[in-house]
Parts: sequence; structure tokens; C-alpha cells
Amino acid sequence: MLKIIRYVLLLALAVLIVLQFIRPDKNNGGYESVSFFEKETKLSLEVAAILKANCYDCHSNQTQYPWYAEIAPVSYYLDDHVRHGKGKFNVSKWESYSTKKKDHKLEEVIEEVKEGHMPLDSYTWLHGELNENDKNLLLQWASLAKMQYEKELKVSAK
Repeated sequence: MLKIIRYVLLLALAVLIVLQFIRPDKNNGGYESVSFFEKETKLSLEVAAILKANCYDCHSNQTQYPWYAEIAPVSYYLDDHVRHGKGKFNVSKWESYSTKKKDHKLEEVIEEVKEGHMPLDSYTWLHGELNENDKNLLLQWASLAKMQYEKELKVSAK
């Protein structure tokens, strides 16, 4: 039994060592990829800073990786987390979204922030939570931006 445990532990160690050399691609498209989103939704500098600090890591083509992102299996977990976040909402692709989709995405932002689902707990444990002022600023901005798309949808429906 001891030989089996030793074999399994050595195999697990070998796998971890090999994983250190096989890394997922980094999400480093640059912050210029969010410029269309920021301009179109009329972000203030304060709201842009909140989004950069709390949202863009998982919801844009630019992630600021912490030091521990270089260590497998954490690197794989973070890669999966970023891919999932971008799959749900990617501000770097804002220009390609329809007006209806933009309206819906802002509705989801409002809902997720109000309900405290975003940013995720796994993110806030290490990066800190949004304070009430930041939440209010985000909600005000998203509501105003959403109204812009609602107006566009009403005009195009006529």
C-alpha cells in the first residue's frame, strides 16, 4: 500500500512539473481594445478606473495577471475563468454587438452589480470588493448608457 501511495505522489509531482512548461495563452490584447466601449458608453474617468480595477481582467482582451498566475494549476484556473467571463461579456467586442445586445448586456451589468454577484467572490478575495460609492457610480453609468440603447431600439422599431 505504501508503494502505491508513493507511486501516485511521484506521478502527481511529475504531472505538476510538466504543467509548469505547458502554459495557457495570456489575455494581453491591450487596453486600446476597450476604447470603443468607453467612448460609446460615455465613461467618466472614475467609472473607467472602477471597470479597469474590477471588471476588465475577466471581461476584456486585457488581463493584469498576478504573480501566482505563473504557477500551474492556478494558471489553468485563471485561464478558464477569463475565457468564461469573456464568453459572457467582452467589452473589447462591444463594437460588434447589436444595439439590442448592448442594451441586454448593460441590463445584466446592472443586475449582477445590484445583486452582488459581480465581481465574483473568487476575485474579490484577492482584489477587494466594490465599495458602495463605486457600486452606485457603476449603476448610475450603466443605467444612463442603457437608456441610450433603449432610445435607439425605440427609434429603429418605428
